[in-house]
Amino acid sequence: MNQQPLLSACSSCTQQIPVHTMSSSSPKPRILIITGSSDIAEAHQFIGLAQSGFNIAMISDPDARFNAKFIEAGIKLTPLKIKGRFDYKARAVIRELITTHNPQLIHAMNNGAVANGLAASKGMKIPFIAYRGIEGNDSYWDPFTWQTYLNPRVTRVVCVADAIRRFLVKISLLGYRQPASKFVTIYKGHDLSWYQQPPGDLTEFDIPEQAFVIASVANYRPRKGIPVLIDAFDKLASHPDMHLMLIGKMDSEELQRKVAASPCRERIHLTGFRNDVPSLVSACDLYVLPSLKREGLPKTVIEAMAYAVPPIVTDSGGSPELIEQGISGLIVRSGDADDMAASIRKMYETSAEERQRMGLAAQERLRTHFHTSETVKQTKALYEELLSQ
Repeated sequence: MNQQPLLSACSSCTQQIPVHTMSSSSPKPRILIITGSSDIAEAHQFIGLAQSGFNIAMISDPDARFNAKFIEAGIKLTPLKIKGRFDYKARAVIRELITTHNPQLIHAMNNGAVANGLAASKGMKIPFIAYRGIEGNDSYWDPFTWQTYLNPRVTRVVCVADAIRRFLVKISLLGYRQPASKFVTIYKGHDLSWYQQPPGDLTEFDIPEQAFVIASVANYRPRKGIPVLIDAFDKLASHPDMHLMLIGKMDSEELQRKVAASPCRERIHLTGFRNDVPSLVSACDLYVLPSLKREGLPKTVIEAMAYAVPPIVTDSGGSPELIEQGISGLIVRSGDADDMAASIRKMYETSAEERQRMGLAAQERLRTHFHTSETVKQTKALYEELLSQ
């Protein structure tokens, strides 16, 4: 069990996002952002953009966590829950906002926002940015894809990982593809100061204090690969001090049967849904995300890295982009329980000092390569490029 104290965030991570305002002699560019319930990274992106000199109006879920912060930052907030891709009330609200705010650019953050935003702005020559955070089932044969990411009125698609950008660039029909320049990668940035929860007490789950604990966080669905992780754990049955903690909603009957049939079932702990996930993960020795496909830039891996817990990820989606192989984590083949077991064993057999070194390297990589200020900087540059056209 990881007993290392949490590192305090460095001074560069606790500073405010640098504010580079537009010239006071010119009006602020007007942006309309359509989103749902923003996570902390997305919220800081928008607040940073407002601080950088953009006049932002936003549609956000009424109960979204950061609404008060948006208003405090000077963002003109319209609370509205968008209900799917065909929400005619949402379209009316968006059209009204276009009339009153007169945006020079629209930025939509999910499927419903993109589909309804495009419908509401039909006939208007406004640059339109769509956000894509996961590899989906997009194809030229899917009519819903034409309502969103392949729609010719979408000026740019911002992808949260380069794997998603490559996936969208490759979509074709009879050799025809969308222009590669339409798709850009902007990582969703974070800040170590957001992750300061103390390590949790894992004895709550009857895990001995000196145990080697592996954590994995997910709401169970087949593509998350949790059965592969259990198969890998079963191959390590000769290490009785090794425990696996599965955090999240995992009440699948199939998964329950698999755990019950495991020779290591007494050392597999299903916590269910928890509000203290970062605290639990920070108390563990290793984090594993066994995804089979369709990963974006997984937040659970980022949280583990923020708490200096070394991660093992599969080569699915954007997960490998987060770490450097053998330096800030390990990358294994998706769906390969043998490869995963070998990597877990490697981390188990290495010294606590070496695991700590890898964890600190992961934390440093998050600080230097995936910081929220860089997300704001790149998004600002994209806005300015489109506005100049």
